[in-house]
Amino acid sequence: MTVIRNGPYQPMVGDPDDYRPRTLWRVVVDDASDGREPADGAFLFESCAVGDRIPVHRHDVDEIVAVVEGSAEYRLGADSHAVGPGDVVFIPAGTAHGTVNTGDVPLLIHAVFPRVRVRIEMLERNPAPGTEDAPPMTTVYDFRSGAVVVEGPSGR
Repeated sequence: MTVIRNGPYQPMVGDPDDYRPRTLWRVVVDDASDGREPADGAFLFESCAVGDRIPVHRHDVDEIVAVVEGSAEYRLGADSHAVGPGDVVFIPAGTAHGTVNTGDVPLLIHAVFPRVRVRIEMLERNPAPGTEDAPPMTTVYDFRSGAVVVEGPSGR
């Protein structure tokens, strides 16, 4: 068993497809500090700034998102849903989804991924400065090691 204590949030600035410097996040994985094999899975804390949006994308794994505070519009496939505190969004693997903070306070969400290695295909972008003309990319993130592998432009 591992207990990961509260840690620092980081600005969302490392991904050229999802540049949100006012939004803060923290990803937690099992560090197996007790010597056993680590559990697979990742837990994400995010404070999405007022007016910010998570661009539409899809994963190769399921995702579960709980809204802790604030309000948002969640796109799931072709449907949009208004969500608020206490709502839980189940996102099956392969489903295009994205979020817009529609409130006047940061949108606090918690998300769970069943694996530490997640393939993300971006369908929209919040481009980092200097990358405005680049196409959306497909990237594999290893939340445990921090490794990021860009596979190339996303297929639409």
